[in-house]
Amino acid sequence: MTGPDVPRDGAEGARPGRAAPIGAGAGRGRHRRRRGRGEQSMVPEARFSSYYGRPVLKRPTWKSVDIAGYLYLGGLAGASSLLAAGAQATGRPALARTAKLGAAGAISGSLVALVHDLGRPARFANMLRVFKPTSPMSVGSWLLAGYAPLSMAAAAADVAGRYRVAGAAATAGAAVLGPAVATYTAVLISDTAVPSWHEGYREMPFVFAGSGASAAAGLALACVPAAQVGPARRMALLGAALEMVGFRLMKRRMGLAGEPFEQGTANRLLRAAESLTVGGAALAAVTGRLRGRGPAVAAGVALLAGSAALRFGVFHAGVASAEDPRYTVVPQRERLRARAG
Repeated sequence: MTGPDVPRDGAEGARPGRAAPIGAGAGRGRHRRRRGRGEQSMVPEARFSSYYGRPVLKRPTWKSVDIAGYLYLGGLAGASSLLAAGAQATGRPALARTAKLGAAGAISGSLVALVHDLGRPARFANMLRVFKPTSPMSVGSWLLAGYAPLSMAAAAADVAGRYRVAGAAATAGAAVLGPAVATYTAVLISDTAVPSWHEGYREMPFVFAGSGASAAAGLALACVPAAQVGPARRMALLGAALEMVGFRLMKRRMGLAGEPFEQGTANRLLRAAESLTVGGAALAAVTGRLRGRGPAVAAGVALLAGSAALRFGVFHAGVASAEDPRYTVVPQRERLRARAG
């Protein structure tokens, strides 16, 4: 035997300072267990982290202005088409024209925002090469490709005062697709792994529908004479109620994943959205009894701004939930415990 002798009190001939750190740590652990009560633990509290400090999920790379703007303008366009069809059917030409122009302008802006985020128009065209019914992105792309020409044709026919039959058909077609355009983006973001988007998959479409209705009503209130604005006023009340109730139910049911809605930039935006939407709807309800265009314009601007703030708040909350591994790991552990009984 050529190695050092190992008597009871340790290895003879071993060099000091080369002991394995695990053994040394274990020794300290035994000393800690022998200490008396009231002594402060030296072990730091467990914190949620991941390998190399990286998040569990990859943070969405979408640009906030492009994609949150795309969500907002899509909702405004879809709800405006529905309002335009109702106004045309009930003989309110000023309201119908404003809603048609609003739908055409909003969907154009929405497409520009989407293409800007994609980088070049060819990438949007590539999304139309196949149709996958199970993919919200594929269905949404085809929905936009069908809806945008209809809404633009309806607006163009109204402004030109010609091709009334074709214009009426385009208005009806845009109104049929409008609700889907206003809400499919909720399905799109809920279909991701981002916790604060995915956990809201039940209520998010209703929240987006209410937000889109509020925005369309706000545009009409701000631009249409008081004599024809009655349907927009009712749409403002219905949309605000649907948005507020749906959002509160969603946040309560989401549990931990709802926390990012109450923190940072998302919280500030969502608080502003609530104040603007509720205030705008309340003002819209009484504009019929007030003189002048001022209150109606103020109500419309508040509703438009409230809808935009909601979309941007939802976007930022989702990004924040993806950056913190706690919102991914804790719900997964809870689901595993629930399955194990």
